[in-house]
Amino acid sequence: MGTELTGPVRTGPVLRVAALSKRFGATQALTDVDLEVAPGEIHALIGPNGSGKSTLIKILAGYHHAEPGAVAELDGEPFDLGQVTASRHDRLRFVHQELGLVGELSAIDNLALSHGFARTALGNIRWPEMERRTTALVERFGLGIDVRRPLSAATPVQRTVVAIAAALQGWEGHRGVLVLDEPTAVLPPGEVARLFDIVREVRDAGAGVLYVSHRMDEIFALADRVTVIRGGRRIATHPVADLTPRSLAELMAGEETETDHRPAPPSDRADPVLEVRDLWAGPLRGVGFDLARGERLGITGLVGSGHEIVPYAVCGAHAGRVSGRLRLPERSERWTEARDADGLGLPLVPADRAGEGVIGDFSVGENLTLPLLDRLRARSGRLGRRRESALAEDWIRRVGVHTAGRRPASARITTLSGGNQQKVVMARCLAQRPPVLTLCEPTAGVDIATRLQLYDLIERQADEGMGVIVSSSDTQDLLALCTRVLVVRDGRIAREISGRDITESALVHAMEGTE
Repeated sequence: MGTELTGPVRTGPVLRVAALSKRFGATQALTDVDLEVAPGEIHALIGPNGSGKSTLIKILAGYHHAEPGAVAELDGEPFDLGQVTASRHDRLRFVHQELGLVGELSAIDNLALSHGFARTALGNIRWPEMERRTTALVERFGLGIDVRRPLSAATPVQRTVVAIAAALQGWEGHRGVLVLDEPTAVLPPGEVARLFDIVREVRDAGAGVLYVSHRMDEIFALADRVTVIRGGRRIATHPVADLTPRSLAELMAGEETETDHRPAPPSDRADPVLEVRDLWAGPLRGVGFDLARGERLGITGLVGSGHEIVPYAVCGAHAGRVSGRLRLPERSERWTEARDADGLGLPLVPADRAGEGVIGDFSVGENLTLPLLDRLRARSGRLGRRRESALAEDWIRRVGVHTAGRRPASARITTLSGGNQQKVVMARCLAQRPPVLTLCEPTAGVDIATRLQLYDLIERQADEGMGVIVSSSDTQDLLALCTRVLVVRDGRIAREISGRDITESALVHAMEGTE
C-alpha cells in the first residue's frame, strides 16, 4: 500500500456526518442522514437500489453538494462538504462503482494521475521506477496485470484491481477512511476473497472502511457494523453480530407499500408471444422463460447476477458471446439461435439512455424515426420528409413528449429532460409495432411524475396485447408494473413471484437468497 499502515489508538469516530440531505429537482434523494465510522471498523452501508447510497458517497467525495445544514468531521475536525481540499483527499480515499479510470492510459499512467510521476533532476520521467511502483501495488492481487498496456485492453477484474491500487497508493491509512462503492460487482469469488483480505488489513491497521454493497453475504462475511438506508433516510445502525440475514433483509424492505399502479394477479396465461430457452450470455447460465401476450414480466436480481444481460441477449444487442434459442411462435414455428436474435427485430429500451439510447446531435424526430427510414422512403429511394415528420409528430403526441419550441420534432434531443428523452426512445421502439417491448431500467434518472407517465404508457401497450419485459433493479418498477417477476441469482432463475405475492419483502429476500 506504499506505506505501513500503523497509527495511534483513537476513541472517537474517524468520520462523522449528520443532517445530510440532498435534493435533485423534485426528488429528495437524502433526508437528514447520520453516519459514523469508527477507527479500525469496517462499516457496511446497505439499502435497496435507489435508496441514496451512491448519492451519499458522491457527496463525501465532493461530486455533489449537500443541502445547507449538513455537518461533517474527520478525526473530530470539521470539514466543508462543498470543498475538496488536499487534506481531505488524503484522509478520504474512494473506489467508485464507475472506477474513475482512463481506458486509453496504462495502469502506470492512471496511478500517476493522482500522485504524479517519479522524475530525474532534469525533469525526465523515471519509467523503470514507475513500473516497479505500479507493479508492487497491483501484484498483491495475483492477476498478472501488464501495467504498461492500456486499461481498455484489461478485463473488468483487472480494472477494478487498478482502481483499488490507485486508492491505496501512498496512503497513511491510519489517518482516514477507505470508501468502497460496490467493489465486487465484477469480481469472481477468488478475487473477492483477496479483496476481503486487503480490506481487513486496512481495518487492522486502524483505518475506517465504509463498504457499500448490495450483497448480504458480503456484509456478514466482512463488516463489523451496518447502516441501512431506505428512501433516502437512515433506518438503523446495528452490529452485524446482532443481525441475521432475514432480519437485515426486513430492515431493507420495510413495511409493504401500496401503489396506484399495483397490477392485478395474472389471469389464465395467454399463449406465449416469446419463448426463450437455455440462454447463456456473460454471467447467465441457461436461463429460459415464456412471455405471454399482454403479460408484464419483470426480471431482477442483485448487481452482477446477470438479470441486466437478459434484455440485451433477447434483442440481439449483447456484445459478448451468446448461445441459446428463441422463438416468436405467432410468426414462425422455427427456433432462432440466440446469436442471431437481432434478426427477430425486437427493439430495446437500453439502460444507458445517453450512451446507448439517443444520438445527441440529432433532433427528436431524427432519433425517433431512425429505425424506420426504409419504411419512409418513396419509390425513388428518397426519404419522404413529410411522412417522417408526420410520423414523429404523431408519436410525440401519443407518448406526451414535452419540448420548449413550437415544433417538437425539430428540437435537439439533448434539450429535453431525461424523462422526455426516455419517452422518445420508447416511442421509437413502439413505432416499429413489435410483438414484444423490452425495457432495461426504464425509469432510471426520471422524476416521479414522469415515472408515473411511463408506467401508464407501458401498461397501455400490455393492455393492447403486447408482451412486455421489464428488467429493473428498482423494486418500485417491479411492484408498479409487473404481473410476474423472475429473480436471477448467480446467473440462473432462482425464484418466480406472481401477482399479489410480488411485495418489497419477497423481492428483497429472493434477490438476497434469504427466503
